[in-house]
Amino acid sequence: MLTLTNITKTFNAGTVNEKTALDNLSLHLDAGEFATIVGSNGAGKSTMFGAIAGNFYVDQGTIELDGEDITFLREYRRSEMIGHLFQDPLKGTAPHMNIEENLAIAYLRHSRHRFAFFSRVSKKEREMFREQLSLLGMGLEDRMKNPVGLLSGGQRQALTLLMATMVTPKLLLLDEHTAALDPGTAEKVLEITKNVVSERKITCLMVTHNMSQALSLGNRTLMMDSGRIVLDVSGEERAHMTVDDLLEKFSVSAGKNLDNDRILTAMD
Repeated sequence: MLTLTNITKTFNAGTVNEKTALDNLSLHLDAGEFATIVGSNGAGKSTMFGAIAGNFYVDQGTIELDGEDITFLREYRRSEMIGHLFQDPLKGTAPHMNIEENLAIAYLRHSRHRFAFFSRVSKKEREMFREQLSLLGMGLEDRMKNPVGLLSGGQRQALTLLMATMVTPKLLLLDEHTAALDPGTAEKVLEITKNVVSERKITCLMVTHNMSQALSLGNRTLMMDSGRIVLDVSGEERAHMTVDDLLEKFSVSAGKNLDNDRILTAMD
């Protein structure tokens, strides 16, 4: 489904600020796989997501999605196939538009009809929006005319998740999408995420700083360091692995300890 082959990205090449963010990185995900990603700040996690989503072109290597080479496909074209959630709940929605209008934009942008954006929301589509919102369990189906800017962070993040998956994407990228939420709300959004990904069998990559989540969610755990994937565990090995085991394996593979306090405090 997703194949990254030897991708490299260097920012500010030839200057004192030169930084190799992705270093000959390769990865393959089968359809329906849900992989969590852990790594310290600057490991290349968000940069890898940016490369996949088309925020920039890689310097070398190839990116394939569902058998199609998208290495140089424009970002807006990739967005038709890839859902992307960020840490900031303010990203991914139009705050001055209401809930129904945001859902309509997300739904219609996947339409192949040439004049889809000029279409009015039909009664059938409105009912579908209400049904989808009700699954979130937040009462948003009764607030469809409310501006999105009035919603809480958790409500906005849940809405963004719904918008990204309303038309099932080929790939879903979750970049610490619960990190800015309070623990209770984060847990609810995470539960919604698990249900959506599982029910729709969405191929998913999720960055997290919570080591326990990295082992309990999905079916595969990746650890990154210095723009490379240094550890890739799944199956029986992962099923019996503890956080301490994961940290030890990282130390052996990366040749150093994982020293990011933000990650270590998220172990509990």
